[in-house]
Amino acid sequence: MTTPTVHASAVLVGARAVLIRGPSGSGKSRLAVALLQAAEAGALPFARLIGDDRVHVEAAHGRLLVRPATEVIGQIEVRGLGIRRVPYEPVGVVGLVVELEAVSERLPAPNQQEVDVAGIRLPRLAVAAGADPLPLLLAHFWTSPSGV
Repeated sequence: MTTPTVHASAVLVGARAVLIRGPSGSGKSRLAVALLQAAEAGALPFARLIGDDRVHVEAAHGRLLVRPATEVIGQIEVRGLGIRRVPYEPVGVVGLVVELEAVSERLPAPNQQEVDVAGIRLPRLAVAAGADPLPLLLAHFWTSPSGV
């Protein structure tokens, strides 16, 4: 892979990937595991790891592609268990960026709900420090904007 890696995790949820960003220790791997568990429990139709901790991102034809870093393919950190092997997808098209420990407004302005990654504008979900990101992410998948 010729593109540089970025410090992030990615999970394919349905047809689109969720790119999970945040500082070290913010819970990127924990959220990736929670998404996999949510799919296993039937709360999501499908979820599979793309990459944990380091991923390649690349803009291609107006889409952002994400791939696992070669060194950690099929591996995820599970706090208390260490590095574990899981099934993985080799590539995904990013449909959402989750930013952990971000400044998060109760009612974010439209310009706070998008982010540019490698020149591609994507929907953004900002999660405040200390907040559980899984309920917010599930609400994102289960609801649509009200237009209010």
